[in-house]
Amino acid sequence: MFGLEPWAFGLAVGITLFAGFVKGAVGFAMPLLMISAFSAFLSPETALAGLILPTVVTNVSQAFRQGFAAAWGSVRKYWRLIVATVVFIVISAQFVRDIPTPVFLILLGVPVTVFALAQLTGRNLALKLEHQNRAEWLLGAIGGLYGGIAGVWGPPVLVYMLSIRADKRETVRVTGVIFLIGAVVLLAAHLQTGVMNAQTVPFSAALILPAMAGLLLGYRLQDRLPQERFRRWTQALLGLTGLNLIRGGLGF
Repeated sequence: MFGLEPWAFGLAVGITLFAGFVKGAVGFAMPLLMISAFSAFLSPETALAGLILPTVVTNVSQAFRQGFAAAWGSVRKYWRLIVATVVFIVISAQFVRDIPTPVFLILLGVPVTVFALAQLTGRNLALKLEHQNRAEWLLGAIGGLYGGIAGVWGPPVLVYMLSIRADKRETVRVTGVIFLIGAVVLLAAHLQTGVMNAQTVPFSAALILPAMAGLLLGYRLQDRLPQERFRRWTQALLGLTGLNLIRGGLGF
């Protein structure tokens, strides 16, 4: 099935369902969970291809959950973050077969983990608002750089949103908009690189349904979370995300 053993495809479906649920609950981490788990039993290119179409479709739902006007407002407000992310996804995707992914995972995982743990322990590492525009360009570029290589650009975006103390609905909507645009660009880039091909596209498409099922279940939990609890859960998951990136980079 899609060039995979039945057990491998079934495992991929279960992982995608869980990853979709997590994304619905806190607004991010689906591609990261998928790429981390898929890499244990799929080739790097198949793992990356598998997450692309579910990421596009679930982010359509997340970005437009409060309507087109709210989504467009997020695009206008955070256009620097979006442009930097998109440009660097396109650039880095061209080197997906040449740059060692473990190095990038470690370099991303360490600062993300430090930031999240500092926030959880009460230390204030928030970006200064007078440097907000500069921070958008920088974190967008970092996210896009890793996004083209590993399909993961969420942590830098979440770091930024946590730093400016955006509320729950804005955080989820903005990340959805940025993730959607980035996912479309990633899809286009890897149609060109050959990662998305006649074998991997059907596999990726087959994972859309479990991703959406998990997402809708996660929405129900998200709607019940108070703002402060949502923030703490996001910080905790960001910390686990960073540790998992480091683990993946070290090959454990």
